[in-house]
Order: sequence, then C-alpha cells, then structure tokens
Amino acid sequence: MLTSQTTEHRCPCGSRKPFAFCCEPYIEGQKLAPTAEQLMRSRYTAFALGAIDYLIDTTAPEKRDAIDRAIIAEQIQFTTWTGLTILNKEAGHKDDSQGMVEFEASFETEEDQCVLHECSNFYAKDGKWFYLDGNVEVRSIA
Repeated sequence: MLTSQTTEHRCPCGSRKPFAFCCEPYIEGQKLAPTAEQLMRSRYTAFALGAIDYLIDTTAPEKRDAIDRAIIAEQIQFTTWTGLTILNKEAGHKDDSQGMVEFEASFETEEDQCVLHECSNFYAKDGKWFYLDGNVEVRSIA
C-alpha cells in the first residue's frame, strides 16, 4: 500500500471520494484508469503522494526515455500540491482512443504559490490510457 490512507481520507484529486475508492486502485495497479480524465486525476494524485513508478508507467512508452526519475523525485520533494480543477475535456471516454483534459493544479514551494495550467493529451491502447504530452503554463499567484 502506498500510504496509510483509509476509506475516511478524501482523494487528493478533488473528486470528493475516499482515496481507497478513487485513485488508490489505479496507483496500486489493482485497476486501470477507465478514462483519460481518471488517468489525469490519478497522475495528479501520484505527484501529490510521490508515486514515481506510476507516473512513469502511465506515460506513453515512446516518451519514457525523456523522463528523468531524479528530477521527478526532486520536484515531488519540494512541491506540495494543493488543488486540482478540471476545466475542460474532449473525448477520452472508455471507448475512445484519444482524449484531452484541460486542468489547473495549484501547488506551493518554499518560495512561491503557483498554478500549473495544462492541456494534456492522452491515448488508449489495449484498454490502458497513457499520458502523451501537454501544453503547460505555470504562473505565480503569490
């Protein structure tokens, strides 16, 4: 188990569901995220909880060579994720092969409070969703 979270703790992804009934089964490998949005939410939760393996495993295989585990670990260590808001989504349902999720994720570092705005692209292969890429903008709110 990734954390000591119980059914009483709300999931970091903002769904208002208990962690155990939301992103935990995906992060722990018990289930596959059924939609692009749920994969995006579970990846946000993985960033919040430090589940680096899940972040790598859910990145498109053709993009994994560009991933630096040490950089992700450092980002996780110095970042506190404080909120997620879904702004828009296109396709990305169970029977789709592609999807886009636009979101804002709030976070804090020692120096700043920021919002990450991203339009993330996903694709599904053999029933498994992958993060492909995204257009990212980070702005300070402090």
